[in-house]
Amino acid sequence: MEFFDNQKKLFGATFIMFLGLTILVAILPAFRNQRNNAPLPDAPPLSAEAVKGKAVFIANGCVACHTQQVRNLDMDKTWGSRPSIAADYADIHRTDIWRNTATLMGTERTGPDLTNIGTRQPSREWNLVHLFNPRIVVKESVMPAYPWMFTIKDEPGKDDVVVNVPEEFLKGKTGKVVAKADALNLVAYLQSLKQVPLPDGRPVPEFLYKREEKSTAGGGTGETKGPDGAALYATNCQSCHQPNGEGLKGAFPPLKGSKIVLDDNPETMVNIIMNGYNGRESEGFPPMPAVGTDNKLSAEEIAAIMNHERTSWGNSARQVTPEEIQKIIDAVKQ
Repeated sequence: MEFFDNQKKLFGATFIMFLGLTILVAILPAFRNQRNNAPLPDAPPLSAEAVKGKAVFIANGCVACHTQQVRNLDMDKTWGSRPSIAADYADIHRTDIWRNTATLMGTERTGPDLTNIGTRQPSREWNLVHLFNPRIVVKESVMPAYPWMFTIKDEPGKDDVVVNVPEEFLKGKTGKVVAKADALNLVAYLQSLKQVPLPDGRPVPEFLYKREEKSTAGGGTGETKGPDGAALYATNCQSCHQPNGEGLKGAFPPLKGSKIVLDDNPETMVNIIMNGYNGRESEGFPPMPAVGTDNKLSAEEIAAIMNHERTSWGNSARQVTPEEIQKIIDAVKQ
């Protein structure tokens, strides 16, 4: 009873027990988790601009609508090449000595997931136009516009980054839209968001609950539909070239009536899809990313996209086959 009557011994023993439990339950497991979940070896550090852009991302509450986590569900394949793992978030550090930074994984997808947006949509020009007013490139978008990250100048300087904004979105103002530092840094952060390939030998997590292919409309033959060209176009191409295939004047070229799309020989079109294209920068069009390579599209998916583009909006070119496209891919692969 003397132990319980001596407050110094009682509180001392309690403190030692609490400290021991803290070490066993919290501190040692944390060190073990850090060793087991080290950053992936090829994960690049954020650039100085991307670090500032991350702060802009946090300050504007972008995490409220956008996640950065690809779940291990088949429906999440559109956001990344593999499900996210702990190592993807292991290299996230404190903002400074006073502030910790969450992983920005998010909980809601009012907007699309951004885990791999730097690969899915690497174009700085597209991201800046979308940031100025999302309705320019995605008419149905509910994302707010961020015009305060831009300014309008009559004569931009040689180092200014000019954004090609259609006149109807300038609300009667004249001049050139120029991106401010916050806009450029935010886009630099978005461009840095890319899934890092797993090291050789490490098993890649699988996507679960794969959706079954639906049978053809005729039914009973056991055949399955090929890839949906319209859906693939909407996922991979529509944000730039628009649902009507007319592109965006001064920003993204049209596919409607395009000589390349209508060419009987599809080699040039496949080459552009697989390797990108920068041959129209003198006309004000930004470089096109290598959509087919970046998004790991198969020959069947590329053929479906091409056939949709070659037979839509008044276009009437011959359809191509996956076998034909595969041969061209093998020939033009860089």
